[in-house]
Amino acid sequence: MPIARNAASVALDGFELRTLHIPLVSPFTTSFGTESVREVIVVRALTADGDGWGEIVTQNAPLYSSEYTHGAWDVATRWLIPALLERHTLAPDEVAPVLEPFIGHRMAKAGLELAVLDAALRSEDRSLGEHLGAVRDRVPSGVSVGIQRDPAALVETVRDYLDEGYVRIKIKIKPGRDVDDTAAVRDAFGAIPLQVDANSAYTLADAHTLTELDRFDLLLIEQPLQEDDIVDHATLARQLRTPLCLDESIVSSKAAADALALGSASVVNIKAGRVGGYLEAVRVHDLCRDASVPVWCGGMLETGIGRAANAALAALPGFTLPGDVSASSRFYARDIVTEPAVLEDGHVRVPTGPGIGVDIDRSALEDFTVKKVVLRR
Repeated sequence: MPIARNAASVALDGFELRTLHIPLVSPFTTSFGTESVREVIVVRALTADGDGWGEIVTQNAPLYSSEYTHGAWDVATRWLIPALLERHTLAPDEVAPVLEPFIGHRMAKAGLELAVLDAALRSEDRSLGEHLGAVRDRVPSGVSVGIQRDPAALVETVRDYLDEGYVRIKIKIKPGRDVDDTAAVRDAFGAIPLQVDANSAYTLADAHTLTELDRFDLLLIEQPLQEDDIVDHATLARQLRTPLCLDESIVSSKAAADALALGSASVVNIKAGRVGGYLEAVRVHDLCRDASVPVWCGGMLETGIGRAANAALAALPGFTLPGDVSASSRFYARDIVTEPAVLEDGHVRVPTGPGIGVDIDRSALEDFTVKKVVLRR
C-alpha cells in the first residue's frame, strides 16, 4: 500500500538529543550479550509549529550492529543534524535524500526522520498510522524471551507471558542453547505459535543443528547466520523445512530484494531503525507484499516513542505474522510516555492521535537523561 500522501514541510529551528539510561524490569540476554539498562537516544525536532519526537535505537556497544550510542551521537551532532538544519524547511520524505551522502548510520537517520515526521503530522493533526497506510486499529502482540538460566527457567518465563495473553512466543537461541530449550517450550505448551531467533550466532557448518529444529513445527528460524551471509542463508534455506527469516541482513529495500531473489528468506522481519526509517520500512513492506512474502515487525527494546511508531507500522496489510510490539511493561517499569502501550486480549492498540499519537512524560524523560545537547540553526 503506498504512503497515503506526502506530509507537510516543517520549518526546522533545531534538534535536541538526549541519551537516556532506563532500567529494564529484568536482564535481557541474547547471543550477543546481556542488557540490564537500556541506553537509547531520544530526538526532539524543534519546529515553528511544535515539536516532534523520534528514537535512535542503537545500543551502548556495537554488538547487534556496527552502530552504537556514542557513534550515533557523534555522527548526528557532527554531520547529520547540521545537514538537515541547512534546509530552512524540510518535508519528512526529504530527510533520507539529504542524509544520503553520509554512508550508513541508518539507526541515527531513522531517529531523525521520525522526529521530523512526527512534527509534520502533528502540525496536520494526522496520525502516523494513517500516513503509512495502516488498515487495523490494533496489532497482535508477540513477546521476545531472552536466554534464561536453563530450560526449566525458560519454561516458567514463557508460562508467565502466555498467562499475560501474548499470542506468539519468540525465544532467543545460541549454540548449546537451542534444541533442548526449544524442545522444553514445545513439550510444555504444545502447539503455541513459536519461533526462534539466533541473532547471527551460527555458521553454515552448524546446519545439522539447525535442521534438528525442523521437528518443532516453528513459525520460523530468524537470522541464523551473519548479516552478510546472504548466499549461505540461501544454501541453508534449501536444507530446512522451517521457514527462514532474515533480520539483520535486511538493511534496505534493495537488500530485501536481493535476499528474495536469491531465495535467502521466505519471511522478513522489518525494523524501521535497521532499514533507515519508517518510510523505507514501508517500501520493504510493499516489496514483500508484492512478492507474497509475509513480514512482521521486530523490536529493539524501544521506549514508548518507538513502540507507538512500530504499532502503526505493524498495522499495514502485509504484516501477517505477530511481531514484537509488546506491552511497555514487558521491558520497563516506567516508560517515557504518558500512556504506555498495554496488552488487551493479546493485542496492542495503534495510536490514533496526531503524529506518533503519544505524549512525552517530561518528568520521566528528565529522570532518565544522562546527556543532552541542543543544536539550532
